[in-house]
Amino acid sequence: MTKQIASLGYSVFFENNLESLATFITSRSYSQILVLVDRNTNDHCLPILQSALSEITDYDIIEIDPGEENKNIDFCIGVWKTMLDFGADRKALMINLGGGVVTDMGGFAASTFKRGIDFIQIPTTLLSQVDASVGGKTGIDLDHIKNIVGTFTQPQAVFISGKFLETLDDRQMRSGFAEVIKHGLIYDKDLFFSVKDIELSSNNLDSIIFRSVEIKNEVITQDPTENGLRKILNFGHTIGHAVEAYSLIHDANPLLHGEAIALGMICEAYIAHKINGLSGEDLAQIETAFDNRFEPYSFTEEIYSELIALMQNDKKNDGKRLGFALLSEIGKCDYDRYVKEELIIESLNFYKNKNV
Repeated sequence: MTKQIASLGYSVFFENNLESLATFITSRSYSQILVLVDRNTNDHCLPILQSALSEITDYDIIEIDPGEENKNIDFCIGVWKTMLDFGADRKALMINLGGGVVTDMGGFAASTFKRGIDFIQIPTTLLSQVDASVGGKTGIDLDHIKNIVGTFTQPQAVFISGKFLETLDDRQMRSGFAEVIKHGLIYDKDLFFSVKDIELSSNNLDSIIFRSVEIKNEVITQDPTENGLRKILNFGHTIGHAVEAYSLIHDANPLLHGEAIALGMICEAYIAHKINGLSGEDLAQIETAFDNRFEPYSFTEEIYSELIALMQNDKKNDGKRLGFALLSEIGKCDYDRYVKEELIIESLNFYKNKNV
């Protein structure tokens, strides 16, 4: 059965078999169809898409390397050049089939190629389904600063299928679930308490994913370009993005996005407890929710100066002030809260010392 959410001029379709996709595409009379994949989605997810598009056989595939380290201008130039090689014009359609790297970079490539062509997002990871695919943000990284170059451009549609989750390992599922928990923390207390201890399975997530996307959509439709309320979606991301970038630079097996954001949410919940009224009880609930799902990340105080330097390039800052979204209680979040470096370091020590 198809379920839909109306977003900013487009619809999000929830369909296991992508049954509306072919009709949606053929009704638009596109001159050409391009499908952007990475090596993993080419092997595991493209067959699902091809089954849904059995009557559409004329399309070109663009493949990129997987991983956040490849979401940069060099790989984007490769996508643009391939689009040129395929002779894509302004009436072409880009289908982005993949996780956050594919949907972020594919959306950016499409939104800038010949000043913009249509694109459809088909997110294949739990993380991209509840986060990256909805809201019209596209982007690439620069010098390990996350999504520092990008656009606000809405897709023509988003198609979410639980079938793709069957291709994920446990680590990828946990990473994506961090953003589900975040949506509960910033907006829906009942969601947080209903999911904080749930056992993850691709078979029991349909209603949770729908509610999570619904929450994000309620926020972004009120503030499409992140001038106000939409900033609450950044909870955990000021510290989390810095830790993610640090790990990408230095670790042989870097943290996944959700793993870094889980760490960031614990630290930023500590900051919220110190300066934004979050109770000690709520802080403990948040700690437990993430400690039960994620292995602790070990670091020393020697990395703090590099983390602070990464935070200083964050998009949420105001001049030299480091910007945060901070909880006031579970289910409620404030934005445009500015935090001194000393308290950020204190929060990192809080995380580090509790895992000793």
